Amino acid sequence: MNTRTRILEAATVLLAESPSGDISTRAVCDAAGVGAPALYRQFGDKEGLLSAVVDNAFDRYLATKRAATPSEDPVHDLRSGWDSHVAFAQANPNYYRLMHSPAMGRVATPPASAEAYRLLTVVLERCAAAGRLKVSTDVAAQMIMTANVGVSLLTISQPDTYRDPELPRRVRDAVHAAVLAEPRTTGEPGSAAEPDAVDDRAETSRVAAGLAALLRRSPAGSLSEGEAALLQEWLARLSDNE
Repeated sequence: MNTRTRILEAATVLLAESPSGDISTRAVCDAAGVGAPALYRQFGDKEGLLSAVVDNAFDRYLATKRAATPSEDPVHDLRSGWDSHVAFAQANPNYYRLMHSPAMGRVATPPASAEAYRLLTVVLERCAAAGRLKVSTDVAAQMIMTANVGVSLLTISQPDTYRDPELPRRVRDAVHAAVLAEPRTTGEPGSAAEPDAVDDRAETSRVAAGLAALLRRSPAGSLSEGEAALLQEWLARLSDNE
C-alpha cells in the first residue's frame, strides 16, 4: 500500500468514527505511520485531505450504482436510486455532511457529486424515452437532486426535528409526482385514458420530453448540428411549460 492510500485509509477510518465529524492531521499521520510533510505533499492541506477522503468514500458507493443492471422499469430504478442515496447518507453522515459543506471551500463541483448527477440523468433519459417524464431531463434532475440531498442532510443533521423515518419516502413520492407522468393505458370508453380526458398541456410536455430523449439517443441524420440543437431547445421549452 503506497503512502497516499495509507493516509486515505487512516483518515477514512478516523472520520467515520469521529463523534464531531472532524479529524486532526496529527491523528491521521499517527494512524498512517507517516510524518506531516508526507501528508501535505500528497494532499496540500487538511481541506485537500478531507476532500479526497469524502470523494473516495462516495466513489465506492457510486461504483455499485455504475455496476447495477437496469431493470425494465426506469421509474422503479429512479425510486431505488433515491432510496440508496438516502441510505448512504444515513450510514455515512460524516462523509455526507462534509461533501455538501460550504466550509470545504470548493469552487468546482466535487467529482463524486457530478457523477451522481450524471447517473441520475441517465435514468431520467430512460424515463423520458418511455413517455414517463413530463418535464425536461435537466429540470427533473435538478428538482430530484436538490430534494434528495436536502432531505438527506436534514435527517442526518437534525434528527431530533426530522424524526419521521418515512419522511425521505414521502418527499421522494411528492417530487417524483411533480416530474413523472402516469403510464399510458388503454381504457374503456369514457375512462380517464381516453384522449378527451387527457390534459393537453401535460400531454404536450410528456411527448416533448420523450422526443427530446429519443433524439439524444438516436440523432436525426437529416438535421444539421445547429438544427438539432435548436430542436432540443424548443422541446425543452415545451416539456417545461406544463
